[in-house]
Amino acid sequence: MSLNEGFRVPPVKLVMDSVASENDVRPIRVFFIPFFATGHMIPLVDIARLFAARGVDSTVLVTPANAALIRATVDDAAASGLPLRTLVYPFPSSECGLPPGVENISALPPSDSYKIDVATPFARLEHERLLRLHHPDAVVADTHFPWTTYIARDLGVPRIAFQALGLFPVCVMGSVIRNRPHLATSGDNEPFLVPDLPHPVHLVLSELPDFIRGETIITGILQELAEAEKGSLGVVVNSFAEMEEAYAEYYHKVGSIRSWFVGPVALANADAKGLGARGGGDPVAAANRERCLSWLDAKEPKSVVYVCFGSWSHFRGEQLREMALGLEAAGHPFLWVVRDDVDEWMPDGFERRVAGRGLVVRGWAPQVAILAHAAVGGFVTHCGWNSVLEGVTAGLPMVTWPLSTEQFINEKLVVGVLRMGVRAAERPGSTAEEERPLVGAVELAKAVARVMGGGELAEAMRRRAREFGKMAKAAVTEGGSSYTGMSDVIDEIRKWHAERMSSAAAVIAA
Repeated sequence: MSLNEGFRVPPVKLVMDSVASENDVRPIRVFFIPFFATGHMIPLVDIARLFAARGVDSTVLVTPANAALIRATVDDAAASGLPLRTLVYPFPSSECGLPPGVENISALPPSDSYKIDVATPFARLEHERLLRLHHPDAVVADTHFPWTTYIARDLGVPRIAFQALGLFPVCVMGSVIRNRPHLATSGDNEPFLVPDLPHPVHLVLSELPDFIRGETIITGILQELAEAEKGSLGVVVNSFAEMEEAYAEYYHKVGSIRSWFVGPVALANADAKGLGARGGGDPVAAANRERCLSWLDAKEPKSVVYVCFGSWSHFRGEQLREMALGLEAAGHPFLWVVRDDVDEWMPDGFERRVAGRGLVVRGWAPQVAILAHAAVGGFVTHCGWNSVLEGVTAGLPMVTWPLSTEQFINEKLVVGVLRMGVRAAERPGSTAEEERPLVGAVELAKAVARVMGGGELAEAMRRRAREFGKMAKAAVTEGGSSYTGMSDVIDEIRKWHAERMSSAAAVIAA
């Protein structure tokens, strides 16, 4: 069944006078619908908070377990008098074979992550029920929920798509899907040029997202996702024009889709207490925050390497051991965040040898606060979009170690376009866990030395990183590009309703 089957586009309602007068006095109401992944959820909730700070009555639709992840941000906003709240709906656990309470991709191993994609279409009925019941003035929904375009159209309100990635990776993947340059290669590791982009970008087949390399659930709905995006008012993006403006222009040229940069949203919300309390209110998370920041307070400026691979990255014990030995050999103080569900991996005597110089944190850590700390001078990252943006915002050079999805493409932005990072390993990697090559301790130590050491190249990289950090901060201040982008999105919603009412009035007059 096509996405819009069963939906009708209603005629313009002619009884508009009372609605028009009501809209003159009440704030607009916008519903935000994040996808079931932490990397999608947190930035969209941050965007909802920014809407609320501009006087927009903002509601986040979220499932119970995911509500806990955003509760601190929402509660802090409400305590500050901002009109931000949640509306909870059930996660379709039984339909996808997940146990109750498992509602986020970060709670699953890679082998089971597809079950979230299986669950996603079953959320459609609840989305439709709540949108029809509450009838907001606009819907901002993750691109994973294409049916919200047609529900919004049926309700006579605009839908804005939320793109959890930057426009650079979106444009690169779009070109690969359209032009299929990877099919002309003779092997997984043969580089190919992605055509028609503002910058030259070379990739290899093994580093492409799984839904391009082969058939997945996402592969089967790519066309529907694209159609729903084109049917939206536009796309809101957690990025800033000074970093990606060429790709906003390209995106519009190729797809005739408007976009608004409103980020970095974590930076725009930097004064919110709830942002520092992320981790779902878990006492362990709170203790980790205190431990990390106290430890950093005792270190010299720009001396510490921060190492973190996000909420959905898994490593074999052998790779973790090489990572430990590489950080030890690099000789710089380091703060390293590892998952709390990994098996025994630590080399004999490692903690004793690095005592005082290295801090290993298990579970959640306050990444935004750590990256902003004066003691941190470099960032080893998996290149998830939020982490890339947070590294850029902090003005830090990066060691890139991508693992999955679009992360190898993000690496091209950091290393090749922005020129503020180096690769952890020069040989090709793979988005398939079973194909992932081992990155040795010597390779990692050399990469860390390239961003933390002396020399003209390292200093040039750090200088560019500082410049982009300043641009990111300027973007979200009043009058900046992203501050203006947020104003433009809200104005477009108001304009949409004003034009609709004007059309209705003209019909009545005729």
